[in-house]
Amino acid sequence: MSHDPALDPLFQPITLRGLTLPNRLAMAPMTRSASPGNTPDAAVIDYYRKRVAGGTGLIVTEGVGVDQAASLGEGSGAPTHIPLLHGERALAGWRAVVAAVHAEGGCIFPQLWHQGAFRVEGTGPQPAAPSLRPSGLWGPDDGYSTVTPDYIARVIAPTRPMREEEIADAVAGFARSAANAKAVGFDGIAIHGASGYLIDSFFWPQTNRRTDRYGGDMAARATFGVEVVRAIRAAIGPDMPIMFRFGQWKQQDFNARIAETPDELGVLMRALAEAGVDLIDASTIYFSAPAFDGSPLSLAGWARKLSGRPTVAVGGIGLSEGLFSSFRTGGAAVERNFHDAAARIAAGEFDMIALGRALIADPEWPNRVRRGEPTNAYVRDMLARLD
Repeated sequence: MSHDPALDPLFQPITLRGLTLPNRLAMAPMTRSASPGNTPDAAVIDYYRKRVAGGTGLIVTEGVGVDQAASLGEGSGAPTHIPLLHGERALAGWRAVVAAVHAEGGCIFPQLWHQGAFRVEGTGPQPAAPSLRPSGLWGPDDGYSTVTPDYIARVIAPTRPMREEEIADAVAGFARSAANAKAVGFDGIAIHGASGYLIDSFFWPQTNRRTDRYGGDMAARATFGVEVVRAIRAAIGPDMPIMFRFGQWKQQDFNARIAETPDELGVLMRALAEAGVDLIDASTIYFSAPAFDGSPLSLAGWARKLSGRPTVAVGGIGLSEGLFSSFRTGGAAVERNFHDAAARIAAGEFDMIALGRALIADPEWPNRVRRGEPTNAYVRDMLARLD
């Protein structure tokens, strides 16, 4: 097989706030629970290094617990094996990861993450800290979700809403972790504002019933996320790019929506852009699915149109099955839908794509696609033996 010029848009560089990425291919953040003692080790270094050597231009790490007492716990992986971005050992581990990625010619952002309501009370590195929820709500107990009934039973009871001092503490925790990321050499910062975690639970009306300045219409519900972005921008200065992941769907309910119309979504997109976000990551199950009735435009396309910022599309690229469908069926075959992704980049719908399971199955995916070679199918148990 030979080079296909139609795929050239995937392999063009892109510049974000002075940082030039070598191509339009990012590794999507994927929780691994593979950092013993909350510290990246040699296996983590090799895991990311292989993907850059295989042609991925930007690594977005697995979710990294921010420097706030309740950021991690049971509910999203093993809390003792989720990496942190504070403490000498963890920072030394990340410094080695960054060096390995840079040696292969790639760039790397840590995804700063606070579990929010997904943390089971009384668990994690600081079990005495109360879990944080905007209004004390986890979400619906009957949503379309893969979350187990046993887990829902442990988290569904309402708790007290977050106090303003707790909101300020969480914002400061994101900022401290961002400053640490800059100190160890990361190229930019990624923020997890999707999937029902803490920031996203402020965006979602189902879990944000506050009547103060953090709750109400979309502009008010965006306030916490905006404050996080502004604090991170102040902590890292003007030169490092900030990437922000948002989405409609939640782990509590795949059918959830934070915005019912493009106008409502635009309020959030413009607020994030004005706060200092340079790249918006639109989390979807299928990258090409229309986001709103009456338009074929994808969520990443709408985010770009409404924010004026470059965007990343993610969801099923390179594979025949969506994420949760592949969990049910046991895997996903190779699908050459990356031609569609390349055409959409060329047309200006979005700017980059993020690969998840495709890079789990095949660390050489970018180089193989560029050379016109076959790529690997995804098998569900690959998640249990990541290399």
